[in-house]
Amino acid sequence: MLELNEVLIEGESRTLSMMAHEGQITCLTGDTPERLTRWLCCMMGFERVQSGFVSIDGEPLTDGSAPVFRRQMAFAPMRLDKTGVVKVYEPPTVQDVFNLAVNSNLPISNGILAEEMRRVSSDSTDPRVQLLAVAALLNKPILLVDDVLPSAMHYLRGKVSEGKVVIVTSMDEEVMQAADVVVEI
Repeated sequence: MLELNEVLIEGESRTLSMMAHEGQITCLTGDTPERLTRWLCCMMGFERVQSGFVSIDGEPLTDGSAPVFRRQMAFAPMRLDKTGVVKVYEPPTVQDVFNLAVNSNLPISNGILAEEMRRVSSDSTDPRVQLLAVAALLNKPILLVDDVLPSAMHYLRGKVSEGKVVIVTSMDEEVMQAADVVVEI
């Protein structure tokens, strides 16, 4: 379970409280995609928490524990070339994700990646499909998906049936209807 309890981050006027459980899709929605991305970054320890706390299974996120938290998470940004914080934390190419030392022993080939992209959505040319496939192949217990495509919700339903915690951001009505929990930011 990933929990935010009365969390306030810089630049926000309201706190956020939510609990995302394994086996369910939690959708964050709100007025701008940038704000939604910032909340995902907060969950990974990339946004400073001014008050409140973020925790996984009751263990609080701190500056020291953030790297450990991130090892439990796979993040699918909306694109790799995005300016700002995402570019800082994501490699410039999809293949570079698998060249990272932490992922170097994963038995993933280009063929496996292509097959996973087909499972995500019929439109495998969309960068969000490619990045979601990469994140899913990392097989982490928590999957964070920024600006998810509505066509990928069936795929994510399969991930929650495997016991994953799935948190997505979207302002699309179809995505919100397919989610188990919707949190307005």
